[in-house]
Amino acid sequence: MNHDEENTDSPTNNICIKVYTQGHHTLVAACDSELLGTTLEDDDLSFEVSPAFYDGVRGDRALLERHLRAASTANLVGERCVACGKQLGLIDGENVLNIASVPHAQFVLML
Repeated sequence: MNHDEENTDSPTNNICIKVYTQGHHTLVAACDSELLGTTLEDDDLSFEVSPAFYDGVRGDRALLERHLRAASTANLVGERCVACGKQLGLIDGENVLNIASVPHAQFVLML
């Protein structure tokens, strides 16, 4: 997907998306924008929502859907991102981890 075609200036773009490609493998890292740069802590677990990993382009749900449809792996953090993965049938609700009440989910498609 060509990032030049993505409109990242709209204030409605509340999802951070970064795409990593190696050969035929595509990893999509996405988080709800308000979580970017935070550290989620819950009991013995500490999870950093790192800008270096998640911050590529700002987009809306439709842009995340397009990237997830092309992904072989994804790492999703936040209500909007995880809900998108669930709606597309890529995430099973039973496999969502909540860290400090924030949903986190991953998927890997076997090629």
